[in-house]
Amino acid sequence: MGERGCGRSCLTDVELDETIGRAPPDIEHERAVAIFDLIEENSFQPVGDTVGGPYRLKISLANSRLVLAVKRENGETVVTHMLSLTPFRRIVKDYFLICESYYEAIRSASPRQIEAIDMGRRSLHNEGSQTLMARLAGKIEVDFDTARRLFTLLCVLHWRR
Repeated sequence: MGERGCGRSCLTDVELDETIGRAPPDIEHERAVAIFDLIEENSFQPVGDTVGGPYRLKISLANSRLVLAVKRENGETVVTHMLSLTPFRRIVKDYFLICESYYEAIRSASPRQIEAIDMGRRSLHNEGSQTLMARLAGKIEVDFDTARRLFTLLCVLHWRR
């Protein structure tokens, strides 16, 4: 997607493999926004990599697992990690449900009701981000904000309309 000078512990490019599949234009737009936000500001360091980045990340799916292939900007492979999507299923499902409630509430609910739903939405998003950080522990070091952006991308990959 984009290139920027960001030091040795960051992503400068995120690519979605064809195994992710194409989506309707509005979801493709949401994916592009999630990738842009991730690249714009992140902290990303594969554990044990002494050379450093910046890094390029290719995301794919294989056997119900999320595949994170990390390379240097010159294309040299750093590491590939596979994460089971099972720990995220409930969180993503609940997150989608509360997002639907939030979008409905925006049309007709009081500001207090909207705020309460939004607090629940943010709480679920934080839970998903913490789960992602735990699943990446010992593999890839990310800060909480980067985990939030990665979780957003994970959600958008599963978004169906």
